[in-house]
Amino acid sequence: MWKLILSEGDDEPWLKSVNNHIGRQYWEFDPHLGTPEERAQVEKLRLDFHKSRFEQKHSSDLLMRIQFGKENPCELQLPQMKVGSEAEITEETAATTLRRALRFYSTLQAEDGHWPGDYGGPLFLLPGLIKWELARNQCAK
Repeated sequence: MWKLILSEGDDEPWLKSVNNHIGRQYWEFDPHLGTPEERAQVEKLRLDFHKSRFEQKHSSDLLMRIQFGKENPCELQLPQMKVGSEAEITEETAATTLRRALRFYSTLQAEDGHWPGDYGGPLFLLPGLIKWELARNQCAK
């Protein structure tokens, strides 16, 4: 089974870097890693990826999500809020939804605080969007 390794610096003395490769990501294979159920789940993900590789080119970091979900377990006890229209949005609905999102993303966060993965997409934009929303709320008050 594959495991994502996050470098803490000076892992490979033959490689040189300005920051000692802190935060470098690489995959390591261990055929004995994981339970038989986890290996079966990984094999199913691999087959699903193979079947849809021409429609969806990226991996969705599913192996990393399994690994981090096991390392950073999160109890999602909060209810999912369904909203039919913008008028139905309440402060409680927004707060619960934000709490669920924060709990979800905290399970994907590495020990040093960054979100590893092969696609930065929404997470690349998230800090700016949060800052913009906070500033907008401050102006509204």
